[in-house]
Amino acid sequence: MTRVVFLLVPGVHLLDLAGPAQVFSSAADFVGGYELSYVGDSDSVLSHQGVPLGTSAELPALGVHDLVFVPGWRSPRIVGTGALSAKALTWLRAHHDKGGTVASVCAGADALGRAGLLDGRRCTTHHELQDELERRYPQARVVRDVLFVEDERVVTSAGIASGIDLALHLVAVRHGPDVAARIARTMVVYARRNGDDQQASVLLRHRSHINETVHRIQDVIESRLADRLSLAELASVADCSERTVTRVFGRATGMTPLKYQQALRVERAEHLIGQGATVEVAARSVGFEDARMLRRLRSR
Repeated sequence: MTRVVFLLVPGVHLLDLAGPAQVFSSAADFVGGYELSYVGDSDSVLSHQGVPLGTSAELPALGVHDLVFVPGWRSPRIVGTGALSAKALTWLRAHHDKGGTVASVCAGADALGRAGLLDGRRCTTHHELQDELERRYPQARVVRDVLFVEDERVVTSAGIASGIDLALHLVAVRHGPDVAARIARTMVVYARRNGDDQQASVLLRHRSHINETVHRIQDVIESRLADRLSLAELASVADCSERTVTRVFGRATGMTPLKYQQALRVERAEHLIGQGATVEVAARSVGFEDARMLRRLRSR
């Protein structure tokens, strides 16, 4: 039996906790052998979303195959947040010292840092906290804009939903990618992402503007990803001239409509390759005539 113990702090984010907990709960259903428990410095913890969570103040003795997970908490800044007792931090460090694995989501990396587990190791956290984590733990090697990092049984992930990716990775390491893929399908996760995937997708990076005309154009490109779209078609959708499409799209996104479509295609192809597709199959699935263009774009 593998114990997965979640160490909770006041203000814990529910999704930081619930995502990984669901993954390991599903793993227990599929392959068995998992027991989940929740501990803290008191008998209850209030989440940032206002839901009270029951915890045990008794920190259990763990074996080397057990896992301790520290979900993140509300933290526009790390300093002064995520209160944990010296006893809890010592327990966290002791588990790793005897061969166990520790993991964190988002601001939870700070708890690992306070336990002395980030020094000399690669780690990551939410993109808004990376600078502060680097300042607080100068001996840590903070890896920017990735979903999760694993270094000597210290596994850290980015913000919120990336805890699901991290947990699926740990399941895949223990039981193989097929089990992890089955869990992802059960959870209706669109695609299981690799650790070095960027924290913000192409869509998220280039749709933060407020130009409704450009949003309409992007909707068409995203819904017809594999189609060859002419500038005239996009201009018709936007009810403006082709020249205006190029101008407003570039101003809002920093790229042309064609480059935006190519970026989406490459990102989607990367997901397909990560799921086992060949480069040729992935290229044709997203609209490239063959793999040569995909290889050139990936190399950039």
